Amino acid sequence: MVIATQLRPDRLAFLTAMHASLCRQSVSVEIIVALDGADPARLPAALAADSRVRTLALPRPVGAACARNFALTEVRTEYLNWADDDDEFTDWAMALRLRTLETTGVGWCAGYSQDLHSNGATTLWRPPTPPGRHEAGDVWRYWKDPADTIPLGPTTLLARTDLVRAAPMGGLVQGEDYCALAVTCLAPGIVLPVPVYRYRKHAGQMTAQDSYDELESRSRAFAHGFGANLRAACLSPQGPEPAAA
Repeated sequence: MVIATQLRPDRLAFLTAMHASLCRQSVSVEIIVALDGADPARLPAALAADSRVRTLALPRPVGAACARNFALTEVRTEYLNWADDDDEFTDWAMALRLRTLETTGVGWCAGYSQDLHSNGATTLWRPPTPPGRHEAGDVWRYWKDPADTIPLGPTTLLARTDLVRAAPMGGLVQGEDYCALAVTCLAPGIVLPVPVYRYRKHAGQMTAQDSYDELESRSRAFAHGFGANLRAACLSPQGPEPAAA
């Protein structure tokens, strides 16, 4: 598990809730918290006392994408899940997907997500990619245009760590996790029709900021192109057709 955070005061309670959701899992979990220029002394007590939590303290803020990728080099487990510091997992998220991976031999397993509202209510989000098994590259068929809804929730993906290292976070200031969906181009996987992640809706999230739309279309275009080209390269022994000089 990799979580990047700047330990902002308004998000510390959310980070504690994320940690609590990981403590409720029925399988063992290792957690790497990438401190994006944040003072390690501000880490919530529950995380600081947990022997499963390792911190990667970066000397200055580098952004979520870079912090996550730096933490990726520290991962010791066979499987990896990205997570945000203000969300949480459902209680069965890890065991259900891990069992699916181990019994089927696929490279990744994803699920549905829920929007978690401030009153505790949840709204189910079904991704465009239907439930069931999908061969390598098939997920991208459900993201035909960059402006369309992304085919899966990036944080619902539990994948083999070696695959994630081949398709990590994109070098973007936002939408970096769209690029992480490209891991589905590298191996077959399974989408389970159950919620495994809760996406917290609050005023402090990046997607709620006025500046978010300024770069959203560019982020989507980059991530969409990355996945499409990776898919083409993986499906063709010769790689994608070269562009004209």
